[in-house]
Amino acid sequence: MASLCAPLSNAAPIYKVIDEQTGQITFTDRPQSYEEQAGKQVSQTSVNTGESSAPKGMPSEVRGNTDLPAAAATKPAVNINYQLSMIEPSTERAYQRPAQSIVIALDVKPALQNGDQVSIYLDDKEIAQGLSASVATVDLQPGPHSIRAVVKTVSGQTRQQVNRTVHVIQNTLILQKKKKLAEQLLAYERLPWHQKVLLKMRGNDAVSQ
Repeated sequence: MASLCAPLSNAAPIYKVIDEQTGQITFTDRPQSYEEQAGKQVSQTSVNTGESSAPKGMPSEVRGNTDLPAAAATKPAVNINYQLSMIEPSTERAYQRPAQSIVIALDVKPALQNGDQVSIYLDDKEIAQGLSASVATVDLQPGPHSIRAVVKTVSGQTRQQVNRTVHVIQNTLILQKKKKLAEQLLAYERLPWHQKVLLKMRGNDAVSQ
């Protein structure tokens, strides 16, 4: 009976010590040295161990950092020196309206880190996110327009940017054709009904021939 009780009589309580500043956890069977220190939370745990469980010369304290704050456990953000280039349009150039579209193509090195992104702006208005975009010139007024691409971090900080100026010009040939067609339609609408009938009959005869 005495031999069965011996391990229990030798059992020593284990205490959990938390450093309030760093969050470091220490388990010990000698809490006296920590109770006198400021900023230490000492509490007894439900885990017990015998004094003979640790070899001689081995400290009876086990340290861990499982309760470290999230900010300390995560890696700090790394400032990446991005290289951003605008492949297309490669130089300042002009586009005919409305036949042509402005194709924007970008390249960024190294690869974007998680959370970082590229935004594309036309005349200071964001039109796309990513490395490519297409703008229909029919929606733009003739004249100069600015294209700007920006690499931003998840917090909105600008890491790199590139700018380009393009010019939109009106295609006068298409404009003249549209103007002539509009004038013809207006003249047709002003005709008396019997002349409209004659024109339709002539058109049908021309098709049948």
